[in-house]
Amino acid sequence: MERSAYFIRRLLLIVPTFLGITILCFAIAQVVPGGPVEQALLQIRGIGSGETRPGTGALATISLEQRKALQIRFRFDQPLPIRYWRWLVDDRMGMRMESYRFPNKTAWELIRQRFPVSLIFGLTGFFLSYLICIPLGIAKALRQGGVFDALSSLLVFIGYALPAFAFGMLLKLLFCGTQEAFWDLLPLAGFHSDGYANLSLLGKFMDVTRHMALPVLCYVIGNFAVLTLLMKNALLEQISRDYVRTVLAKGGTFSRAVWGHAFRNALIPIATGIGGILTVMFSGSVIIEQVFEIPGMGRLSLEAIVGRDYAVFMGIVALTSLLTLLGNVLSDLCYVLIDPRLDFQAKNS
Repeated sequence: MERSAYFIRRLLLIVPTFLGITILCFAIAQVVPGGPVEQALLQIRGIGSGETRPGTGALATISLEQRKALQIRFRFDQPLPIRYWRWLVDDRMGMRMESYRFPNKTAWELIRQRFPVSLIFGLTGFFLSYLICIPLGIAKALRQGGVFDALSSLLVFIGYALPAFAFGMLLKLLFCGTQEAFWDLLPLAGFHSDGYANLSLLGKFMDVTRHMALPVLCYVIGNFAVLTLLMKNALLEQISRDYVRTVLAKGGTFSRAVWGHAFRNALIPIATGIGGILTVMFSGSVIIEQVFEIPGMGRLSLEAIVGRDYAVFMGIVALTSLLTLLGNVLSDLCYVLIDPRLDFQAKNS
């Protein structure tokens, strides 16, 4: 009963938390210079008049009526609370708003175009990170202080220390079809080939796999050290607990103590990141997507911020915030599945 009440409270808290995040971001987006009204005024000035007179600004010849008309078009003539309400309710969290940068396309249409790319990129990187780092962390913990532990730690920290853009460029020099490449094995950039639509189902799968191999590798390397060492340290901490010594004192084997008792408890810190599976489509690195020219959510976010496309930016913020809050609840649910003894009443207090 206490757990049910805890999860109900967590779900109810999503609403005020989401409203707080979006209100703050929406208010900041409205007052930052270079918004849609200013950009439209600059376009009118550049198209309508030729050159600017010396000593005058670019907006000097814009009439007050033109400015008011643009403010009405972009709803900047209304009070901030009304604009936020229309964004939240009428525009469905901004998903129905037309992009300021891409005419005749709504924020949802742009997000939907990038969604499959980032979903493949995020899910693959997410599962590979856990499938590789958890066994590696366990192996390092069971061979603490040995040669394997030292060599694997060296490789892990080298990969972690390399910047993502530098590692990506290095991989392109080694494996992609450039003049300096050692092996021409993988495509240079992009998400799929030009003739992708004409390929068979297996051909499409292989084509996307070849294009995403190096970007996913860069993504996994970035999370490699933290997740591996977290698993290692969590297992070492559990192995040193009294209940493991009790199992050994009663005649149990070390393998039974580790796999039957310590391993499950060591997974509790790892469960913190499991809720991130809901936001993997937004977790692509902007740098990696730029290096490999992947049209994912990371590049769309950067383009929206640089281009002051607040409609798309706020749509991404809303989806990311909502899925992150739901992911936190999912992480707590994973805690319960791993260790039913967890007392959420004490955690909540």
